[in-house]
Amino acid sequence: MPNTTNTFTTLQQTFSLNYSYPVSFSYGLFDPANTVLKDTLCKLEQNKCHKVIIFLDEGVVAGQPALVPQIYEYAAKYKSNFELVADVVLVPGGEKIKSDLSYIEYMHRTISEHHIDRHSFVIGIGGGALLDAVGLVAATAHRGIRHIRVPTTVLAQNDSGVGVKNGINLFGQKNYLGTFAPPYAVLNDYQFIETLPARDKIAGIAEAVKVALIRDILFFHWLESNAAKLTQFESDSMQHMIKRCAEIHMDQIANGGDPFETGSARPLDFGHWIAHRLETITDYEPRHGEAVAIGIAIDARYSVLAGLLQAGADERIHTLLNKLGFNLWHDALEIKHENDWAIMQGLTDFQEHLGGELTITLLADIGVGLEVHEMNQDLVLESIQWIKARHKNTTTLVAQQ
Repeated sequence: MPNTTNTFTTLQQTFSLNYSYPVSFSYGLFDPANTVLKDTLCKLEQNKCHKVIIFLDEGVVAGQPALVPQIYEYAAKYKSNFELVADVVLVPGGEKIKSDLSYIEYMHRTISEHHIDRHSFVIGIGGGALLDAVGLVAATAHRGIRHIRVPTTVLAQNDSGVGVKNGINLFGQKNYLGTFAPPYAVLNDYQFIETLPARDKIAGIAEAVKVALIRDILFFHWLESNAAKLTQFESDSMQHMIKRCAEIHMDQIANGGDPFETGSARPLDFGHWIAHRLETITDYEPRHGEAVAIGIAIDARYSVLAGLLQAGADERIHTLLNKLGFNLWHDALEIKHENDWAIMQGLTDFQEHLGGELTITLLADIGVGLEVHEMNQDLVLESIQWIKARHKNTTTLVAQQ
């Protein structure tokens, strides 16, 4: 007779992986005299000619028409290490590439047709949305191809581009389909920032305000002191802002204890539950950073009303965002579906994205984030009316001047 006393057995599989990737800050990445990209390609295999395919945000080309010829010149200069297997592939940036699966299929097909393997490189050059989409493609083709991110916007260089998340929008939800897959490298080129439209430069600063508010009061003080220089896009100030913001994000990923968000918290997403919902219900009319700035202003006011943050801190935060050039009101905040406020669906979306209990980051002080697990709708709506009133007053004063 078989022994049935030990029918059920559990084997515990345990292993750990060490993730490490460089985040480089440079100027003129495709200048043949700049070896940062070539050195990155050769980091593991120095004497090999590496196969590379490049997906480039077509909006970047509009601002830098000489970029594609510069890339070809760079590849020719380092042809012993750099084999560009196809012409640079132009794809749309912004939410367009994140909201249409056909672009994902197109990039996958292109990788397959050119026999890009797991020892080859996929390079994405563009804003955060393009990097999210290309990152998803690289992470899923052959179960993972070496991916180099070249962020071209303030928002991508100081925030999303240095992280480990990739994703696209699906079923009306932002970043519904995605992966956690660290890049092979992130190469920030300050030269790209110089050609950005002013609106996009300003939008990216919202993420700097966000991380300063929840992690670094000294950085917040610096932002207050340098607001005028930032709105003039003074080079040294912009570069310091981008680098410091990236450092804080990198520290959270490395030392926050949950780089792949397996718990219920998204600790760096202060102001984002509103921002993501606002983007969705407006069909992404505001830039992501503009929506984040509105979310920051509302959640700062909510923190005061909830007794978490000292009175007056919300006004200080609102003032800084105004000085940096943000419009902190959008009529979509007051949209109703039957008797429900559309913006409040953002809390449900935020919770469902990770699962577990609702976890929202608010403020205990400037520089100190605090996680809460419930939000009072009446206080949210009161906070929205507060920023509406301040917007109206600001608009009136400007009209009178």
